[in-house]
Amino acid sequence: MESASIAAGHAAHDQEHEHHGPPEANVSSRVEAQFLGMLLFIVSELMLFGAFFTAYFFIRVVAESGWFPIDGQDLPVAIAAVNSGILLSSSLTMHWALEGARRGNRRALQVGLLTTFGLGLTFLTIQVNEYVHLGFPISENAQTSVFYGLTGLHGAHVVVGLTLLGMATTRAFRGHYSPEQHRGVEVPGIYWHFVDIMWIFVFSTLYIL
Repeated sequence: MESASIAAGHAAHDQEHEHHGPPEANVSSRVEAQFLGMLLFIVSELMLFGAFFTAYFFIRVVAESGWFPIDGQDLPVAIAAVNSGILLSSSLTMHWALEGARRGNRRALQVGLLTTFGLGLTFLTIQVNEYVHLGFPISENAQTSVFYGLTGLHGAHVVVGLTLLGMATTRAFRGHYSPEQHRGVEVPGIYWHFVDIMWIFVFSTLYIL
């Protein structure tokens, strides 16, 4: 009995010395930290867009000159519609890339990410070209300020999305993803779908409504 107690004491002592550092954190949520962090970030971004949309609708109500056209200048609806199709199609290629990662199809993953990046870059290039050829500056009146503000805010989010896609694409070509480990594709994909959805609201309110 005494030898058994001594052995148990030595075992407990060894276990105490095996653990180093602070105890593991208690995770109360079953949602992964990366996924939850992206969702919370998107919620904060919705609030930011909400502030800009509030300013837009306020101007639509109180502005005597109304929305566009103003002084004979109108928004390029046809170009924006084509650009919308380009951006929205990138959601399909992003989904294709994610499905490729889930199924272990490396080629689909790589081509899907590259195509998504190319479509997003094309959208941003057309948007910048639209700015260059518009016949009014940002400071001309409240309407132009809101127009540039909303589209510019969305454009900034496209830049962030392209950065995330670029990182995911680089990792995909280095073979970092597998059917078990593909969170690095899923999280940027969630953000990219958010950017696409927000453009639907921006395009509908600024160019169509």
